[in-house]
Amino acid sequence: MILVLGILSIVVCGLLGPVAWYMGNKAIKEIDANPSAYSNRGNVQAGRIIGIVASCILIFVVVVYGLLAIALIAGGSSS
Repeated sequence: MILVLGILSIVVCGLLGPVAWYMGNKAIKEIDANPSAYSNRGNVQAGRIIGIVASCILIFVVVVYGLLAIALIAGGSSS
């Protein structure tokens, strides 16, 4: 599920990135606590990393749009 959320966060909706990141961290802790019960650490780790990347992209896009909005507001008020 974490891998699917990570992939969806890149392809469809960036807001799923932090969710995949959080769930991945939680699942990694569970796997580390009882490694013999789980065999999907690689998939969880991949989904977590994709979630981190999607979260970084989301933050970058929000900052760029915020700066663009500030520039447009400042440019509109000077004329």
